[in-house]
Amino acid sequence: MAPDHRPRPGRGSCEDGAAVADFAMVAGLLLVVFAAVFQLGLALHIRNTLISCAAEGARLGARADAIPEDAIPRTRELINRSLSTRFSQDITVSTESVGGVAIVVVRVSAPLPVFGPLGPDGQLEVVGRAFEERQ
Repeated sequence: MAPDHRPRPGRGSCEDGAAVADFAMVAGLLLVVFAAVFQLGLALHIRNTLISCAAEGARLGARADAIPEDAIPRTRELINRSLSTRFSQDITVSTESVGGVAIVVVRVSAPLPVFGPLGPDGQLEVVGRAFEERQ
């Protein structure tokens, strides 16, 4: 007859409570992974929205019936409507020449959103460009 390996009543198994410890370790790891993915997604969303707003502002400033400085209020308005006023504090516009073609360049410097203490720190710099129509 084969030996019986089942725990006897009154005696604890050597793996009692292992499920609780496993759950705590896996849940902690999953929480860190979720926070990292959420942070990355939030930062990419903010970055892509700022690039879109800067490019739209540059297109307005590059029109034949506008001046490049018209890009600043348009960019600020789009950022305020899309995200928040804290992202539209530092907007600059300039004109450059690339290969003999004049372009309007809108630069936006905004704080990088941080979710918790482990996220990236610093400023997010994006640029939007458009060809000037007055050439």
